[in-house]
Amino acid sequence: MSSATDLRIRSLFNVRNAVVLVTGGATGVGEMAAQAFVQNGARVIIASRKESALRETTDRLNALGPGMCEYEVADLKDRAGCDDLVKKIKARTDRLAVLVNNTGVSWGAPYDDFPEHGWDKVMALNVKAIFYMTAGLQPLLRAAATVDAPARIINIASVAGIQTIDVTADGASKAACIHLSKILASKLAPLHITVNCICPGLFPSKMTSFGIAKYRDTLLRRQPTGRIGTPSDLGGVVIFLSSAAAAHLTGNVLVLDGGSTVTGWGLEKPVSSKM
Repeated sequence: MSSATDLRIRSLFNVRNAVVLVTGGATGVGEMAAQAFVQNGARVIIASRKESALRETTDRLNALGPGMCEYEVADLKDRAGCDDLVKKIKARTDRLAVLVNNTGVSWGAPYDDFPEHGWDKVMALNVKAIFYMTAGLQPLLRAAATVDAPARIINIASVAGIQTIDVTADGASKAACIHLSKILASKLAPLHITVNCICPGLFPSKMTSFGIAKYRDTLLRRQPTGRIGTPSDLGGVVIFLSSAAAAHLTGNVLVLDGGSTVTGWGLEKPVSSKM
């Protein structure tokens, strides 16, 4: 049987012509994922709140090709916002090969003075939106799915979801995202839809730019690899999870942090001269 199977890279990791939705796709990790799909020939729809950022990213990615990028303005803070985006996506396509649930937010506040509306916003965007987007788009995912080529859902969590450094809404919400991903994987596997979760560590983005600029040396000392994540790190994992190479992989959590959460590594690591 193996001799008749095409195990060449161009077959194993082919996402050409796949229809992909990336929420939070205008910046940061979402933009990295969108670029990986576009540069490998997929049709990508990115969604987020700010149209100016969506337009800028769409233009940049279409200039790269060979795939194409388009966008929808969306605010996934509540079910109404999720349902609105689902409706817009259904108007654009009758099938969806990959859903990347990347929209998220963090909120910093003291443990003894954390506002309730901060908890509500974080849990709504980081957990509830994943559930409603997945449920709403399930018909499109099923339309693209077969037993040998399942549709894919990739949920973007964070290493905050597996660490216990501090009590934060962000960490609790990302842990919930991880567990929700496993529950969805169990439910959707019989429908030929896989669900996997990525937990990125430190990657460059608008959200992390201030911290990287101000605390660069401290952050790098906590990176056993001596550097932070790059677009190729994120893009490679996303393409893998969306490809034939990962068709039998579901309910998994991939920690993409350069070993920063591995026990035994710490501040002794020399600082690299490069980010």
